[in-house]
Amino acid sequence: MKVASALTIAGTDPTGGAGIQADLKSFQEREVYGMSVVTSVVAQNTLGVQSIQHLPVDFIEKQLHAVFEDITPDAVKTGMIATIDMMEMIAKNLKDKNVHYVIDPVMVAKSGHSLMEEQSREVIRKVLVPLATVVTPNVPEAESLVGFEIHSTEDAEKAAKVIVNELGSKAAVVKGGHLVGEAIDVLYDGKEFSYFKSERFDTKHTHGTGCTFSAVITAELAKGKPIAEAVATGKAYISDAIKYTLGVGKGNGPTNHWGYRLKGLPNQ
Repeated sequence: MKVASALTIAGTDPTGGAGIQADLKSFQEREVYGMSVVTSVVAQNTLGVQSIQHLPVDFIEKQLHAVFEDITPDAVKTGMIATIDMMEMIAKNLKDKNVHYVIDPVMVAKSGHSLMEEQSREVIRKVLVPLATVVTPNVPEAESLVGFEIHSTEDAEKAAKVIVNELGSKAAVVKGGHLVGEAIDVLYDGKEFSYFKSERFDTKHTHGTGCTFSAVITAELAKGKPIAEAVATGKAYISDAIKYTLGVGKGNGPTNHWGYRLKGLPNQ
């Protein structure tokens, strides 16, 4: 039996709530073989980001080559890609690969700390987004990608269409966590919209939600699931991860990567 595999290309979180650590936990819980390429080493915890060290681009590329020459992933996701050189190198290496590609356009940490150079935001639009199967921005990230403010579900629909029809992604999910009312995520796949709702939870423990959501989508795509089904599973998974929070950390704590077990979400 062939085991599905997924690769995350992202920065680290030594406290385990976000970045490649959260991605690998999510891959494991969704029963795909997880691999990682580190772009940046981040000194952060639930209170915020203290320092960032970017790895040399040629070394990141060597990690990427090491993975693909041995265990070709069925799906790849990128999280924190902080510099233009990193983006261009990753695009060069992924453009001819026949794998699903999920972009979590990580730009700002929950603490408010900027994780990406300003010029890099334009490059992610022009270089990486056109290669993507799915892009998963929250409202501020989507606003940065499309260039207009988002205040409603209708605005989110408009943004998702721009990301697909103008920027070139196959599909886009604009997450509604920053909007008022129900947490409605809007998916546009180039043909139709799908909507994924969840209740809001009164908790500050949402560190790594974007990483985890996109990682689950990546895992499901690696297993051959359709985009809408992958997003639905991601939405259910992250909702349970927030609802059944672990309550650890002195700041914005991490989500619970085995929270779905408390609800009984099927693992296949």
